[in-house]
Amino acid sequence: MPRAFITGLSGPTITPDERRFLRTAQPWGLILFARNVVDPHQVGALIEDFRLECGRSEAPVLIDQEGGRVQRLSPPQWPAYPAGAIYGALYRRSPTLGVTAARLGACLIAADLAALGITVDCLPLADVPVAGADRVIGDRAYGDTPSQVAAIANAFAEGLTAGGVLPVLKHLPGHGRATADSHEQLPVVTADRDTLISTDFAAFMPLAHLPLGMTAHVVFTAIDPELPATTSSTIITDVIRRLIGFSGVLMSDDLSMGALSGSLGERTRRSLAAGCDVALHCNGKFAEMQEVAANCPELDGEALARTERAIAARKAPHDIDLVEARLRFAELIADAGTGIRS
Repeated sequence: MPRAFITGLSGPTITPDERRFLRTAQPWGLILFARNVVDPHQVGALIEDFRLECGRSEAPVLIDQEGGRVQRLSPPQWPAYPAGAIYGALYRRSPTLGVTAARLGACLIAADLAALGITVDCLPLADVPVAGADRVIGDRAYGDTPSQVAAIANAFAEGLTAGGVLPVLKHLPGHGRATADSHEQLPVVTADRDTLISTDFAAFMPLAHLPLGMTAHVVFTAIDPELPATTSSTIITDVIRRLIGFSGVLMSDDLSMGALSGSLGERTRRSLAAGCDVALHCNGKFAEMQEVAANCPELDGEALARTERAIAARKAPHDIDLVEARLRFAELIADAGTGIRS
């Protein structure tokens, strides 16, 4: 039975220590970063090797492939995709074209991923940025209103799903208002509850049906004055599960980020106790991987049921003429006043 965590690896191949770790620790999934990527053949072999060591052919393999600043598969081996703000700019000119471009872009990203055996993309974002917020979200966001963000995010989710890749909704219940980068320090948001509900949380509500979601390492003082969403049972239960209505697999953001305090074991226990189904650890540092695994139980109960439903939700990709689709996508993005490199 898999354990309730997703792991990274240190490089483009699995080391002997990592092989033993995968066989004994049994992570639910693997997340890939640029350090794990050389070329398509190597990535495909790494993924196949990971699943063989785990003994589960359906073990999820995740990646952050958004476009813009955040894409782990890069030229010249893979196409470059635009940042989220580009779709927002197109949407402001024509909502239909903005949504169409987002859906088609996600279909193309999914085609890139599915060809390698990657089954989950940590996309879309539903974060709504505000003036003065840290640029960690910045041009990754699809707009500055909940309705526009939700519309484009939903189109991304539809495109990924059509391409045979599961989407991950992030960063629940919102990172757009944060004035610090949670990779480095803990952001504290002091907006009142009504403002949060009508803006930050509102963008996520139309997306509550998505199969997977990721928490934000952000404190919302109006909800829980002390703990970030990742380790706050109040935020996870009252906001993410009840108010927003998210019913899918809830994973933490990366537990090694600077926003969180305590040992990796403490962070892992706190996130799972708060209501995360799965702990995410990304940096591939072996001692940290071991500490996370040692503090993760086997998946069971509702967490197991959610993970099983998520895996079952992935469908075979729809047929698509990739040459024609890439030409059409380039035309759409050019309409937004930018270009796409292939």
